[in-house]
Amino acid sequence: MLDWIRLATKRSIVVRGVICSSIVGTILIAINQGDVIWNGNLEIRHAAKIGLTYMVPYIVSTVSSVGALRNVSQ
Repeated sequence: MLDWIRLATKRSIVVRGVICSSIVGTILIAINQGDVIWNGNLEIRHAAKIGLTYMVPYIVSTVSSVGALRNVSQ
């Protein structure tokens, strides 16, 4: 587990996850919450959804990157 965390917190993995999350998260927010934002009806429940929408691609990117690194080192 410590090895997984060490890899997941490497600068290159974090940067890749942030870039992926920024692009994919923004597209998903535009699709799913765009009308709410555009109409000015943003509420706290929408903000929570937006936060989760950015977290999911970050987690997917990080898990897949760590998995790839671990497979290469075996």
